[in-house]
This record gives sequence, C-alpha cells and structure tokens, in this order.
Amino acid sequence: MKKLTTLALVAVLVLSIVVAGCIGGGQSTETASATGSKSPATQSSETKATFSGTITIYTGGTSGVYYPLGSKYAELLNKAGIKAKAVTSGASVSNAKAIGDGNAQAAIMQNDVAYYAYHGLYMFEGKPIKNLRGVAALYPETVQFVVRADSDIKSLQDLAGKKVAIGAPGSGTAVAAEQILKAAGVWDKIQKVNQDFSQAAQALKLGQIDAAVIVSGAPTPAITQIAVTTPVRVIPISDDVLNKLKSEGYIFYVRQVLPKDTYKGMTEDTPTLAVKAILVVSASLPDDVVYEMTKVLFDNVNALRAVHQKAKYISLDTALDGMSIPLHPGAYKYYEEKGLNVPDNIKPPSG
Repeated sequence: MKKLTTLALVAVLVLSIVVAGCIGGGQSTETASATGSKSPATQSSETKATFSGTITIYTGGTSGVYYPLGSKYAELLNKAGIKAKAVTSGASVSNAKAIGDGNAQAAIMQNDVAYYAYHGLYMFEGKPIKNLRGVAALYPETVQFVVRADSDIKSLQDLAGKKVAIGAPGSGTAVAAEQILKAAGVWDKIQKVNQDFSQAAQALKLGQIDAAVIVSGAPTPAITQIAVTTPVRVIPISDDVLNKLKSEGYIFYVRQVLPKDTYKGMTEDTPTLAVKAILVVSASLPDDVVYEMTKVLFDNVNALRAVHQKAKYISLDTALDGMSIPLHPGAYKYYEEKGLNVPDNIKPPSG
C-alpha cells in the first residue's frame, strides 16, 4: 500500500513539472515570436508607442465639421472590424502634434498645415513631424478675401494701403494670407491686423477694417451672419496668383469657384482658392489596416454625407487633389488597385 502511495505521489510530481514546463514554454514562445529577445515590458511600451489596437482619431471642436465626420468614420471602422474612436481636439495644428507624439493614429487636418508639419515650417519650425502620412483629400476649406459689397476693392492689388484682418497670430489663415498676398505683390503694402474669424467679421461690419481673410468651409457662419445686414463680396484670385504659388512649391492650393448665392451681396460666381481637409494617419499603422481604412472611407461616402453636407465633396475622383504629404503605403495600394495615377511627389517614401 505504501509502495502504491509513493508511486502515486511521484506521478503527481512529474505531471506538475510537465504542466508547469508547458505553461512556461508557451509564454516564452509567444514573447519570442512577438519581440525576439526583448522583454515583455519592452514590448508593451513599444506597442503603445506605435499601434495600440484601437485607432484614436483626432478631429476638432464639436461645432465644426471635423468632429461629426470623424465620429461617423470611427463608427464605420468599428463596423468593419477595425477598433477606432474619435475625440475632440484643437484641430489641425494640435492634430499633427498628436500624430507626432503617438497620442493619435489618425486625424483630420488642413493640407497646408500637414505640409508645414511634415517639412518643419512655420509653427513647426525645427520640429518636423516625419511620421505623417496621407490617406485622402476630403473637402475644400475656402480661402476668402471678404469685403463689404459697397467697397471699391475689386482685386487683391486694390488691397494696397488698406487695413486687412489676416487671421489670428500663428494661425494657418495668417500663413495663407501672407503667401497669397506676397504672390499678388501687396503683402508689404497692407496694414495688417491680427483677428480671428468672428472678430474680423464684426470689424468688417463696423467699418474698422477694409477686408478680412477667412480660411474655412464656405459659407462661413461668421460671414453669413453679418451679411444679413451688411452685404459682402469675395475678391477673386487670379490664375496668375495660383500659378505663382504652385511654382513656389505651395502644392496644397486648389482652385475653387464660390457660387454667387454663397453670401448676401455677391452678384456673380467668384474664382478663389482653397486648401483641403485631408485624412492622415501615422506611418506606424500597418499597411493592411490603412488599406482597409481607405476602403471603408470610399465604400461609405453616402453614410458620411448624411452626417454633414461637406462630405458631398468626398470622392475617389478628387482623393488626391491637394494631397501635400506622402501617402501611406496602404492607401497607395488602394489607389493603385483603383487605377488612379499617383503623382511621384506623394508616393510613399522608399524604405
């Protein structure tokens, strides 16, 4: 009896050792396949810095366009099996920084701001964000040089000697105003006033300024509101100015024509320029994930259009218009399969 008991104890002991070895061996194999010789702690840290499994999409304020579109897009991604969430933010500049520091894996932003971020210009001087990658151009954000309808200002050159609100200090609007007015040859001839959209609209209404520069989806509420009692016009921007901007490397500007019914006071369709709102991602996202993200975007355009009227501009035909940074390889693959001709300057970087 004692002999049987002893044998049973030995068997249990051997079985315990085998089970423990299998469990330990399983953990070691999983860690080795995921990280090589790195510790589990190191793997956790690196994963968090690149791709956590849930794509955080930075958008903008709740009253703007970025947030409702971004929120619906996140919902569509989840339905497609890609974990995603949209969060509010300070829009373009903060969104680029969030991609850079790993707090966001995707974002909506202006293509000019994306260009500055990628190349380390203006508000990103000396601090380029090289992990920004493009997915798609979404809709135009119109460059509007607004004057009162009864103003004698008919062209950009007529702004010489006038008081012009050029946007808030350090803003994308202020940068656009400088670039365009330099191309028109009048930047050094105007009286510059730093004001945001709402301040500029009220100053224009009160006659405190002669013109206001607004870069926003049109019609812009701040201008629509004053036009009820103070009719306005938008100054046309010529092809000469656009061509000069393009020749100087500002590839993010695109042509747009504002319909005459955009604001009270306009009497004809007006050619102007626009930057584009674009969808961007971190270069660290896997190619297959970004491929699916691109596919979900264009497969569900009608669902996005039901959320906000600006989504009516989202189209495969204009997906690369104004793209100002290199595409993510996943998006590039999608466009290749769709037969789009991708310009060399926005193809994914080699290596």
